[in-house]
Amino acid sequence: MNIFVSYILLGFSLAAPIGPVNAAQLEKGIRHGFWHAWLIGLGAMAADVIFMLLIYFGLAHFLATPFAKTFLWLFGGFILIYTGVESFKKNNTVSVSDNRSSESHAKSFYSGFLMTFSNPVSILFWLGIYGSILAKTAERYGTLELLLYSSGIFIGLMLWDIAMASISSIFQKFLNEGVLVFISRAAGVCLLCFGIYFEWQAIKQLFF
Repeated sequence: MNIFVSYILLGFSLAAPIGPVNAAQLEKGIRHGFWHAWLIGLGAMAADVIFMLLIYFGLAHFLATPFAKTFLWLFGGFILIYTGVESFKKNNTVSVSDNRSSESHAKSFYSGFLMTFSNPVSILFWLGIYGSILAKTAERYGTLELLLYSSGIFIGLMLWDIAMASISSIFQKFLNEGVLVFISRAAGVCLLCFGIYFEWQAIKQLFF
């Protein structure tokens, strides 16, 4: 049981560092409430599941090739810049009643999925982290234990997803509109910066 809890804590800590998905969750939760922020995280987790399956079946190395990474940098940068610009195209106020249902839940889910799936850093991250966990666990345990401990990682990811969605929705309820707009804009700037960084990485892959 202690080992399983350690894998839950690992999943929680893996999700905690600030990145595009956390910034998007914060922006979406402030504007549209808990469920939209949670669904962005859920979409990101769906992409993580795919990465873990690809690693498990030994297929993830294709995504780490120069061609695949260049395409993903370009596509991922586009998604992030589009999302960041979209956050600035909203009105200069954040209203719970007006914005909570103004966007589809599916769009939030796919946004989180695409942000993670098109991020080569995520691919390499999971190759390094989950690949080493897979090798270490396979040496000592069977398939059942491997599946159990992998599920522990995702429980940790889910807990962080719920925490981020809760934090952003709490901001929405208890902070004044000026502060909410500032936080939302700051999250949008983070997304733009990540998007520009992705595009620069694509340019380096192509020309340097």
